[in-house]
Amino acid sequence: MIKEYLLVDGYNIIYAWNELKEIANENLENARLKLLDIMCNYQGSKSCHVVVVFDAHKVKGQARRIYKHHNIQVVFTKEAETADELIERITYQMGQEYRIRVATSDALEQIIIMGKGATRVSARELLTEVQQLNKQINDEYINTIDVDNNRLEGYLDPKLKKWMEEMRRQ
Repeated sequence: MIKEYLLVDGYNIIYAWNELKEIANENLENARLKLLDIMCNYQGSKSCHVVVVFDAHKVKGQARRIYKHHNIQVVFTKEAETADELIERITYQMGQEYRIRVATSDALEQIIIMGKGATRVSARELLTEVQQLNKQINDEYINTIDVDNNRLEGYLDPKLKKWMEEMRRQ
């Protein structure tokens, strides 16, 4: 079975999604964390590996930093390396063994990664996938709740329940 990877251009997605862009305008770190949490939920419901890549190419002396955030991989690029470059390299190196999807709203990047064998996912398409997945999860959860038995009386000792019913009638 071929494994699937979803490579996410982090800052590109943050500035493409209105909710995250608003958060980024106040605090970029909070927007990054929100995106990472969204992608953790996404991976938890999909059978793919998620890697979120952030540019750090303008940070003097920055070494590439890779770490795990809950169930996903996070990469900050090294100095003089853009997220696009790293995503292209990963796609080229892993594209023969794995199914690679790349989420970005950068049209040029979409063309380049398609030429390397990856499938493109626009920022809008990823947002739609995330929203549909969240709705599906919510609907499944709602369907598991036993509305008739989700009352206090359903959990009471029969004697206490009888006493409370008598009190209610008085």
